[in-house]
Amino acid sequence: MSGEISMKPIGVVESCFGEKFGTPRQSGIVESARGRIVFSDEVDDEACRGLEEFSHLWLVFLFDQVDEEEARWLVRPPRLGGNEKKGVFATRSPFRPNRIGLSLVKFESIGEGSLEVSGLDLVDGTPILDVKPYLPYVEAVPDAKGGFAEAAPVRMEVVFQFDDLEGGDRRLISEALSLDPRPAYHDDPERIYGCLLAGYEVKWRAEEGKIKVLSAARA
Repeated sequence: MSGEISMKPIGVVESCFGEKFGTPRQSGIVESARGRIVFSDEVDDEACRGLEEFSHLWLVFLFDQVDEEEARWLVRPPRLGGNEKKGVFATRSPFRPNRIGLSLVKFESIGEGSLEVSGLDLVDGTPILDVKPYLPYVEAVPDAKGGFAEAAPVRMEVVFQFDDLEGGDRRLISEALSLDPRPAYHDDPERIYGCLLAGYEVKWRAEEGKIKVLSAARA
């Protein structure tokens, strides 16, 4: 085997998700989640020539909020309630030997030294290692098997306890929280959670099978 390989980020994500908690576990399931890929000064503008011909992009990124020492060979996927172990290579867990992640996002537009995308599932500040176009003819497999994550996650109803938040921010918060970000072992209806979504410090709790949003204050 060869020796160590070094990689340098080509940019970072500017995301509507301010922290890990509350960020979707997969891309595309919160369609209103928009963000930007801001390239470093070393990236030439010509690198994006022709990108507008594609509708979706693969983002290769680094799980920078996971320490290298936290790599695990067995993990407990949230989709299995955190009760069953699977090999890390059979999951999308961030606790990987090289902490590399892959995210499929919708391409919106090219800006000055940046890309606008939606369907994001990355935390603000995530380092981007590469950008690749999505090729439907080879990467969309109709009869593919999804293992223990065959079906889309079940969404919870989201109820706002106030009326002074409208438009895209309300939609984003509703879509993100409908996926129930709580750890599988949390089941206390009185517990109040907080997460950074769309620039808001959102307070909420889960009770009676619903997510109840208590407040949303500008962070």
